[in-house]
Amino acid sequence: MTDAADTDIRKTALNARHRALQARMVPFAGWDMPLEYAGITSEHNAVRTSAGLFDVSHMGEIEIAGKDALAAVQRIACSDPAQLQVGQAQYSGLLTPEGTFIDDLIIYRMAPSHFLLVVNAGNAAKDFAWISEQVKAVGAAAAIDSSSRYALIAIQGPASLDVLQPLTGADLAEIKPFWFSFGEVANARAAIARTGYTGEDGYEIFVPPNMADKVWQAILSSGETAGVVPAGLGARDTLRLEAGMRLHGSDIDETTTVLEAGLGWIIGWTNESFIGRDRLLEQKASGVSRKLVGFEMVDRGIARHGHPVMLNGASVGVVTSGTQTPYLGKAIGMAYVPVEHSAPGTTIAIDIRGRAAQARVVKMPFYKRGSR
Repeated sequence: MTDAADTDIRKTALNARHRALQARMVPFAGWDMPLEYAGITSEHNAVRTSAGLFDVSHMGEIEIAGKDALAAVQRIACSDPAQLQVGQAQYSGLLTPEGTFIDDLIIYRMAPSHFLLVVNAGNAAKDFAWISEQVKAVGAAAAIDSSSRYALIAIQGPASLDVLQPLTGADLAEIKPFWFSFGEVANARAAIARTGYTGEDGYEIFVPPNMADKVWQAILSSGETAGVVPAGLGARDTLRLEAGMRLHGSDIDETTTVLEAGLGWIIGWTNESFIGRDRLLEQKASGVSRKLVGFEMVDRGIARHGHPVMLNGASVGVVTSGTQTPYLGKAIGMAYVPVEHSAPGTTIAIDIRGRAAQARVVKMPFYKRGSR
């Protein structure tokens, strides 16, 4: 996790708090971010059994508004934002004309002609430049980089509702998954979304940066008896992998299409204007030649990003993500393999530092909430 030189590093509004908590800080996507506090394993397991608190303020926020805002978002997003009601969110992708990923994102419909897009930190500047250019072709709409207006705090895990509810007048139980509401949290004005990227139930809270520390401390205090802990980037990565969630820059990028990544469910085929649609229709008709699969190690060893996937001694693919999962206690990963070798139960080999270690293709997600 290395990035820009220290002189260029950015800090979230919670940076001093992370350091006061003695977090292990690392440069990530141009930001000084907490990798872990007490340890990745304990933080991961806290999210699975109670809740963890994450600072995700490094994510980028881009707003699109104006009379033709919906048409603009329809053009840049591969889902169908026209189906969103005000107060609803949607996971989607920004695509190239080839149907490959510029980035993945979540779209929030704030008002009939006002959308908030949350994009990955490392892509925020690139995404904004690309989105701004595309919006120009639509008409009466404007894109604004509003990242500096928001701090974003996520509480994730089965205790999230009970911990957060005493701090807000919003009825959190009434917010359905991928919906959001406006209100206050710890007396800070906020948008409260039932979203996250850990495989657990939880909430992401948008607050003004100058209120972030107050909200953070209030949530930790409310969750003290429930075992809520601060959690860093390390646990966020192992949690999302255990839940089979793709990571841009590893599992999806500008060389991988939505269909190859097994994310066809995010495509809004009723949206006839999104960039990349024609290419994806062609690929849908002809079929993909490779596919992203999940696997479990059979032999001892942990597969990591970049390790070759072998069949009959020949390299046929590459591992995109891999780890030893703290909660499941298994060595798992994702990899692109030829589609004829993608069925669950198929045996593959992973070249781990020159040693061919046997693995087995399995159905994703590896972990599903309530399955244990």
